[in-house]
Amino acid sequence: MDDGAQTSTLGAVVAPTVGWASGPLGAVQAAAREIARLTAVQARAVAAFAASRPASVDRQQGERGAMSAERWAARAEVLRAVSEWATAELAIAVNLTQQAAEALLSESLTLVHRLPGTLAALERGVVHRGHLWHLIDKVAPVADAGLRAEIEADLLAWLARRNRVTSPAQLGDKARRVVARRDAAAAARRLAKAIQERGVYLRPERAEGMAAVTVVCTMPEARALHAALSSYADALADEDGGARRTRGQRMVDALVDLVLRPGETELPPVRVLLGVVASMGTLLGGDAPGEVDGQLIPAEMVRQLVHGLAGRGVVLPDHEARALADAADAADAADPAEAGQPAGVAWQEAEQAELGAWWDQVEARLLAGGLEEPDWPPEDLSGQRWTDTAGALDPDPLDPDALPPDGADGRERRGDPGGAPDIQPPASGSGTPPERCPADGWWAAADRAVEDAGAAVHAAGLALGHARRSVRTAQAAAAAQEAGWRAGPGGRVDAAPDALTALAAAADGQRQALAELLAATAGGGLADRPRIVLADAVTGAFRTLTDLPALRRAGHCGAAACRRAPDACGHDLTGRPGLRGAGPTGAYRPGAALDRHVRARDRRCRFPGCRRPVTWAGELDHARPHAAGGPTSAANLAGYCTGDHRGKHQAPGWTHTLGPDGTLTVTTPTGLTAVTEPPPY
Repeated sequence: MDDGAQTSTLGAVVAPTVGWASGPLGAVQAAAREIARLTAVQARAVAAFAASRPASVDRQQGERGAMSAERWAARAEVLRAVSEWATAELAIAVNLTQQAAEALLSESLTLVHRLPGTLAALERGVVHRGHLWHLIDKVAPVADAGLRAEIEADLLAWLARRNRVTSPAQLGDKARRVVARRDAAAAARRLAKAIQERGVYLRPERAEGMAAVTVVCTMPEARALHAALSSYADALADEDGGARRTRGQRMVDALVDLVLRPGETELPPVRVLLGVVASMGTLLGGDAPGEVDGQLIPAEMVRQLVHGLAGRGVVLPDHEARALADAADAADAADPAEAGQPAGVAWQEAEQAELGAWWDQVEARLLAGGLEEPDWPPEDLSGQRWTDTAGALDPDPLDPDALPPDGADGRERRGDPGGAPDIQPPASGSGTPPERCPADGWWAAADRAVEDAGAAVHAAGLALGHARRSVRTAQAAAAAQEAGWRAGPGGRVDAAPDALTALAAAADGQRQALAELLAATAGGGLADRPRIVLADAVTGAFRTLTDLPALRRAGHCGAAACRRAPDACGHDLTGRPGLRGAGPTGAYRPGAALDRHVRARDRRCRFPGCRRPVTWAGELDHARPHAAGGPTSAANLAGYCTGDHRGKHQAPGWTHTLGPDGTLTVTTPTGLTAVTEPPPY
């Protein structure tokens, strides 16, 4: 790799094709060009950093502990000469994930070594960051260097001489057409690469508890899949009396049924492991959200999920549910004068009766033809005509000069004996034949239209008033419902500062249901016994992992009398099993309890910026090597994903220091320091 990345050929900044604006908008244009210039500066600096991290320091393919062949083959060609550990160092330096840092490395090297013209145009403000993707994606893959330079120059010249705004989408369409015309082989390579990137990806949605599953496949496959799901959705019928589902909702239900409940197909059911984290207060009816595999979900969804997985749930006892319902009903029926809220049901029923009677009259008139609109000529309804005559619609009746002469406006004068009842409105220049005048004249028809409009305005006023009162009533009902919930078991649990207070505030039935859940060993939807995390009530810091039997054993000192009456035990319980962390293991591999303890403490890969879960997957690493005397204990173990675990042992110049409380300090070869702590609960 040459070191030309350290040089820069700054050129004069090119003025925008639309010219420089004055005031704040001009400052926006100048800032956009400065951002583009600094993007080019960053690309050159990243390429220079990559040149200082050659791949020769890495373990080569075929050596033990080297990057897997599959991952090495999937790496961008421009990164083959760069150490795999440069990505992690760049991620720490600029606060990016390793995926984003690798993309930045690839983009910078591509600009410097394959698209130098684009890099120069970026420095001069001809293109901005939004344009880069299309040039990198479509032009950079052209194998022939001479042809690639010609296509790049043609596109940049086309963009500069357009003398108009060129969006990234427009540039992308132009680049796609030029490359397809001049280098069909590159287009075929792009398709082959895209086919290799087929896959299914999961990401959380903005609303808590929702997620999106993205399927990337070829267009024929996608269309066939969508068509099949559409057919399944059309065949699904909503249950009588149930909620009406949209077509999209039925498609989701069909997809879930086909994948998770294959039914008659020969495919066996798939077992999926989910790590559910919920506070004691949430299971008892509080509002605190929970987690599923590290993703936040609402409290009610946690409770429903626990109910579905365990075959039991934490529900309110019948008498508590009735008490809440009675409180809500009492609030709804309260005297408005006493509650300071809008009136109750009586005024709504009276208003509904009034509106119903009015609409009955309107419907009767409509059926009788009394509300039939006059057959106006279409040209009289044009906005331009009414705009032009707006000043003559409401003349002053006391000013004779304000009235146009007879027939001047094409309208009949009421009470004017000279008015001809059969005069038609003047036709426009469109050539449309005039319509016949109503039998009682145009002014009578106009009067009826005005009366109908007034009735409609009156109805609209009644409806608006009804809407305002309905909103106030709904707000009062919501406030009463919230007050009832706050006064009930769920509200008391939610307001509790810690788990012990929440348990004390819960009803007996709630505590019994929670005990049944925590006493379950496995079976049903549970892959393992539910575990209990003891965490600091203020900071949420992890203390230990236990379960209900261990807590019960820790609830007394162990003496025979205290075992018979544990509630009466008043002895010191410090150091009792169930309250301490998992003990060390003499072997290299941690025991089951210690493994669960460390994974529950870390939950995600501890490398700075990495969020890969280690609850089920991932690897536990000895901070001080076991061969050098390092113990297999919680204070000497940290969870890593496979890639970062390899980096800890193979990346030259890196140091990882683990503190007794699980704090991890990572130092890069250039002296950058990043600290991570176990995530709080």
